[in-house]
Amino acid sequence: MLSYAQLASMSGFVTDASDGESLTGVHILLESGAGDLRGNVTDTDGIYSLTRIPPGIYFLRASFVGYTSYQDTLRLVAGQRLTLNLVLAEVDNPLDEIVVEAAPETGAARITAGQQIVTPQDIDRIPTPDITGDLASFLTALPGVITLGDRGGQLFIRGGEPSHNLTLIDGMYVHQPSHILGFYSAFPSDIIRQADIHTAAYGGPFSGRISSVIDVKSRNGNKRDFDGSASVAPFVSALQFEGPLIRNRASIIGSFRQSMIRQFAQLYVAQQLPYTFGDAFAKVHVIIGPTSQLSISGLYTHDTGTIGLKSEDRILEEVAWRNHAIGARYVVLPRALPFVAEVLLSYSRLESEQGPPGDPVRWSRFEGFSYAVNMTSFYQRAEWHWGLFWRAPQITSELGGLFQNLEVGYSRRHKAGLYLEPDFYLTPELRARVTVIAELFPGQDDGQSILEPRMRLVWSRDVHEVSAAAGLYHQEVFGLNDRRDATNVFTAWRSAPATELSRSVHALAGYRYSPATGLELSAEAYYKRLSNLFIGEWTSFPRFTTRLQRADGQVIGMDVRAEMRHTRFYGYINYGLSSVQYIAKEPSINVWFGRDRLRFRPPHDRRHQLNVVANFRLGAYEVSARWNFGSGRPFTRVYGFDGFINMDGYQDIFTVPDDQRVIYGTPFGGILPTYHRLDVNVERRIAWGSNSLIAQVGVINLYDRKNLFALDLFTVEKSYQLPFVPTVSVKFETR
Repeated sequence: MLSYAQLASMSGFVTDASDGESLTGVHILLESGAGDLRGNVTDTDGIYSLTRIPPGIYFLRASFVGYTSYQDTLRLVAGQRLTLNLVLAEVDNPLDEIVVEAAPETGAARITAGQQIVTPQDIDRIPTPDITGDLASFLTALPGVITLGDRGGQLFIRGGEPSHNLTLIDGMYVHQPSHILGFYSAFPSDIIRQADIHTAAYGGPFSGRISSVIDVKSRNGNKRDFDGSASVAPFVSALQFEGPLIRNRASIIGSFRQSMIRQFAQLYVAQQLPYTFGDAFAKVHVIIGPTSQLSISGLYTHDTGTIGLKSEDRILEEVAWRNHAIGARYVVLPRALPFVAEVLLSYSRLESEQGPPGDPVRWSRFEGFSYAVNMTSFYQRAEWHWGLFWRAPQITSELGGLFQNLEVGYSRRHKAGLYLEPDFYLTPELRARVTVIAELFPGQDDGQSILEPRMRLVWSRDVHEVSAAAGLYHQEVFGLNDRRDATNVFTAWRSAPATELSRSVHALAGYRYSPATGLELSAEAYYKRLSNLFIGEWTSFPRFTTRLQRADGQVIGMDVRAEMRHTRFYGYINYGLSSVQYIAKEPSINVWFGRDRLRFRPPHDRRHQLNVVANFRLGAYEVSARWNFGSGRPFTRVYGFDGFINMDGYQDIFTVPDDQRVIYGTPFGGILPTYHRLDVNVERRIAWGSNSLIAQVGVINLYDRKNLFALDLFTVEKSYQLPFVPTVSVKFETR
């Protein structure tokens, strides 16, 4: 038997011949003269690695849907560490390759153990009031993802709160990624290479959140030629560019978007839309050498709008938030060892404020540095992932004003950790991943440490796939909202008490079936147990308090999906069934309700959700449509109002001003009406040379359904979501 030192290995990057972009999902196959096969699939950086190869002559083949296969014959000698970077060119007729080469790696029904891989093509199939798609529109079409309305930009994923979601782009933390208008986030499809959506049971690199992970990887930009686009739409206009800084070595990509609501949409939409938002993203990517790459990314977003209190002649309160993030990412394939190393360094900051325009009475700042090293070692039947990280979040807030108990806070909590995550290929059909994460909080008085195990099993054979996963999770920071009023989107971030962090347990099981070419069916059942949640103290005063109330939670649900692909048609339907329950357990509960604990449905507990998406070609036109339905969400009934005077000593009740108080029923004891809406877009592309002009007309809420957004607890005023809204968008591209 050959020793390890006598074996060979090979690795490298795979890129697109046209622009130098990394290619994800390329199948690398190495075949010996005796017919022995070894294979690998490139990751999001286009990296592949084959190890423990006996010396000899091999036939190498690299294949990818829509690209001409790379083929070569190699002679590997004992102890050789071969670095071979491959370049693939697109084929003239990609439809033939789709039939011959492979099934799609992504899709609406392709979910495995809570993880779904999303590409820009997936995003662009969802109709939005803009030609360029946005990740937010795709996420809201997933089962188990709930929004409170088309404004506010908050996502509740499989029963969790928005602050329970971990959102990253190129390893940088983005604490509030959604824009104030729910169609948009910080992630237009133009800048995305791939997004991994983990709705449960995520692994080692992700810690510090108890519900879900949205991990976005941006494109590197064209290293051959300059490309760009500009678009104008009723809600947002955009400019995107990319090109080489050093041809074939370094590139830059940038994206800028600014809302146009007040300039265009407000002129014909039959309700006030006092929103302003925008974002900017830039990335420089450099190929340092054959085995290493470096990228530097930056992100900025801004949102300002009025969702809650207002009068006919002036804005009483508005909410605003801004994200800042900058980070560096270094990836290296050492020649001497069969592993990939990733080094991440980033700084991010979220600034939130609320109050009268120009004079906010409360604000919150969440900022910090993050450092991580992630390693992947390759073996013939296993991959070992391990990593180290250091995070130093800092939260500062001043929360005061007319409707706010005064509070000034500051907290800083360093944490260090490491994880070990072997991924075993037990048989050709069975794959198992085991994760152990250990974390320490240095400098804390209690010296707390955390150990969290997680696991994942996937069995695949032919057209069947069965998956299961489970794990423990914790969260040391949280965002506090006044959930009594859906129009209040101000989030106050705080650190959890050091000895009582929020925690969750995830368990899920899934099945996927492909009965015919172009047809895929999947189902997934999940369970989450949440403990030590921190929600706002329930009070009858019309104010948002940051005094904490503890709660536990339980989430049970099931998603069912069906997807169909054809040459000229793409469509899917999904259905989500879920139940979310909270149990509040503070002593004040007995004062309010006469019992020690209060069991209630939180306002994001939407039991039934249905999405239907269709995308097809009609001659020279591309038509996309989406219909979504949601059962009614819980809300709290208001019975009336009274005044309250603190009778501490003599008080003249006729002259002393009173505190306004609300008389309400059992929290979230009522149910809002059902929600449903149909959006349709029709698009036409006109090309000449390397340039294209794309025109799109569309309609939001085609049959003008009057969907209730919120019932204000304190004014009993109804707010409605968007009515029938026609849109016209134009985009110019140069390639």
